[in-house]
Amino acid sequence: MAGRAGKSAGSVARVRAALLAAGHADTIRPAPAGARTAEEAAAAVGCAVAQIVKSLVFRLGDAPLLALVSGANRVDPGRLAALFPGAEIGRADAGFVRAVTGFAIGGVAPIGHLTAPETVIDADLLALDPIFAAAGAPDYLFQTSAAALVRLTGGRVVALRAEAL
Repeated sequence: MAGRAGKSAGSVARVRAALLAAGHADTIRPAPAGARTAEEAAAAVGCAVAQIVKSLVFRLGDAPLLALVSGANRVDPGRLAALFPGAEIGRADAGFVRAVTGFAIGGVAPIGHLTAPETVIDADLLALDPIFAAAGAPDYLFQTSAAALVRLTGGRVVALRAEAL
C-alpha cells in the first residue's frame, strides 16, 4: 500500500503543479472513499453525476486522444471518428494509458500528462458549473469550470454525447 500511496502522491503533485503553473487555484481535494466512477466522484463532492468530468483515453493511431466527457454521458464513437477523418481510433488499454498519461485508469486527470494528448471536450460540460475532474489518483478530485478546463487543456469543444436509444 505504501508504494501505491507514493505513486498517487507523485501523480497528484504533478496535477497540482500543472494547475498552479496555469494560474488556476489549487482546488484538489481528497475523496477518501474513492472516486473511480462518476457516481463515486459525485457522491464524494456532493454534486450531480453530470458535473463529473470523465477523462477517457483513446488511441489516435499511436498517439493519445483524450475525451473529457460529462459523467452523465457516453461518447458516440461515430462523432469521435468524424472529428479525425481517416484516422484509426481505438480504446486504449491500461498499459497505454499509464505510459502516455502517467496516471492509472480511474485517476486520469485532464492535465499533467507525460505525453500531451489531442483533447476534445464534451460540449455538454459548458452548461455546468462547477465541474470536478480526477486529480491524478482515483481518490483525489479538483474543482474547476468548463471555461477553465478549455483553457487548461487547449481542448476543442465538440458534441460527443451518444443519443439515447
